[in-house]
Amino acid sequence: MSHSFVDLIIAKRDGHSLDDGAITWALEQYVAGHVPDEQMSALLMAILFRGLNDQELGTWTDAMVRSGERLDLRQLRRPTVDKHSTGGVGDKLSLIITPLVAAFGAAVPKLSGRGLGHTGGTIDKLDAIPGWRASMSNEAIVAQLENIGAVICAAGANLAPADKKLYALRDVTGTVESIPLIASSIMSKKIAGGTNALVLDVKVGRGAFMKDLDTARRLAETMVALGSRYGVATVAHITSMDQPLGRASGNALEVIEAVEVLRGGGPADVRELSVAFATTMLSLVGISADPATALDDGRAYEVFCAMIAAQGGDPEAKLPIGEQRDVVTAPRAGYVTRVDALEVGVATWRLGAGRARKEDDVSPGAGTICLVREGDYVEEGQALFELFADDEPHLLRGRGVLEKAFVLGDQPPLPQALILDTLGA
Repeated sequence: MSHSFVDLIIAKRDGHSLDDGAITWALEQYVAGHVPDEQMSALLMAILFRGLNDQELGTWTDAMVRSGERLDLRQLRRPTVDKHSTGGVGDKLSLIITPLVAAFGAAVPKLSGRGLGHTGGTIDKLDAIPGWRASMSNEAIVAQLENIGAVICAAGANLAPADKKLYALRDVTGTVESIPLIASSIMSKKIAGGTNALVLDVKVGRGAFMKDLDTARRLAETMVALGSRYGVATVAHITSMDQPLGRASGNALEVIEAVEVLRGGGPADVRELSVAFATTMLSLVGISADPATALDDGRAYEVFCAMIAAQGGDPEAKLPIGEQRDVVTAPRAGYVTRVDALEVGVATWRLGAGRARKEDDVSPGAGTICLVREGDYVEEGQALFELFADDEPHLLRGRGVLEKAFVLGDQPPLPQALILDTLGA
């Protein structure tokens, strides 16, 4: 059936619903290269303003899934469950949760990406490990899941290719802030990844993409509904991202902190969320267990080491840390009333750990250590942040941001829960 792309743009611009055939045709034509970026940009902008109803969103997501191959995990003897985060600062949970859940007999096919802007990417973090490789064939992924239960690797080029094209276009056309487009982007990749169950970490707060709880809840509800449409048992935890998660922000620094948690230590907030997410993931696939036991007895760390070694890495290797170092200190005594996650993320990016464009290189050893948490009392001159960079210009750029990343007051702030809401299943 033939359609006019201009007619589709006008229809959505004027608030009309698009039928299934038109949506499928539009995405097929765009992926095939028969629709120019300017026309798809106009349609995306119309969707940003007018939205997609449930039927449109389901068809849009389905077309994105069917634009490429799907990873077939049906032959696995382990139940499959995945986890996805909408992005935060210091968020190294995937490095912990993937082997932790696998330690109890599940298979976790974590297909991840690289970071852009102030939020770090899981693949960039693991790239700090000497020898580790992100690219794997589908056959290698399935074999590793069967043998070890844990895979963290880059998503293949043929997995939901429509999303790859649309994601890049949204990034440069001001059409990122659309809940239907965000939800379809995330869920098309997860559905194409072949998992039976999925737990979503929807971050909200200063360092998250979603700034308020109502918007985060709408995104979570939309993604949970899409998961149900495809028979994927889906739960969304909405978690706070006002201050960074844990102490470390940066690639090698976050791997080091993740290993600390996997060996029974590490920051309390990272451990708490890791156990909470792992518990939900295991419950979705019918496994009743206390994940904390596998952190304390070393089983989760053993799976992590096996996962890294299977992908060519040396889990015992010393990781690179930036040689240029500095600290930011408290100008006066008082309570830490704010550690701004966005500012810490931007500082870490400017220290060299992040990228402004997808083709940029990142420094494995650059980053920030937050030495205080909100609610801590500090003395004048006490160190608040430790900075790491490869050269002095990067160090100075990061320091300039971190000097504005905190607020001191005379009264402690009210404590905030890590998990603010849970939706689904």
